[in-house]
Amino acid sequence: MIDIHSHILPGVDDGAQTVEDSLEMAKAAVEDGIHTIIATPHHQNGKYTNVKENILNKVADLNKNLEISEIPLTVLPGQETRIHGDMIEGLQANEILPLTNLGNYVFVEFPSDAVPRYAKQLLFDIQLEGYQPIIVHPERNRQIIQHPSLLFDMVSKGAYTQITAASLTGRFGKNIKKFTHQLIEANLTHLIASDAHNTTSRGFCMTDAYDVLKENYGPSMVYLFAENAEYVVKGDALAADSPQPIKKKKFLGIF
Repeated sequence: MIDIHSHILPGVDDGAQTVEDSLEMAKAAVEDGIHTIIATPHHQNGKYTNVKENILNKVADLNKNLEISEIPLTVLPGQETRIHGDMIEGLQANEILPLTNLGNYVFVEFPSDAVPRYAKQLLFDIQLEGYQPIIVHPERNRQIIQHPSLLFDMVSKGAYTQITAASLTGRFGKNIKKFTHQLIEANLTHLIASDAHNTTSRGFCMTDAYDVLKENYGPSMVYLFAENAEYVVKGDALAADSPQPIKKKKFLGIF
């Protein structure tokens, strides 16, 4: 299994704080069936700044420690960049890191409670630069939950999205779980990942999430999401069915 979103790098954000923490997370990932993981530390979210070169060095160091510890996990470089007006300049200046540093997929994170008005234009501009934006955990964004047409518009114009394993399994609550299922049913999401920060409150649960996928949608949906994770690593085009609009729902008690 491939996990394309994690905070396993030590001492760079609110994920693993020490190398020992990272190794414990790596062991937990392997136990969950993960053999390849993309480290995606926060960048430009108002608290953390992790530029491309630093991430590449940190990933190389972590892989050496994994080899010494004989933990069968491969860590690839990535970055979770909070949407901001200078993202194009960041890509051009080689500060923003595409996933794996080989393909053209770029994580884009929205604030938890809003979608900036310039988001659609910026996502389009990212594509004009030759990159494919992947919106991370849209199911946990307050404005998207209240106005899912926003996500429909962005996906219709070429953006991809990644849901969180814990959202699908219900660890973020029943309302977010319900909305996550609606995104799957409307072809508004293409990838699933752990967004793991530690081994306790924010763990992996990828196997559980794939079990939920299989139970509710059958083996073909499991295959779709698993293959798309492989496509991200290889830099290939993702499989995606035509997105469908979701009727506006009123969710109470989410936040």
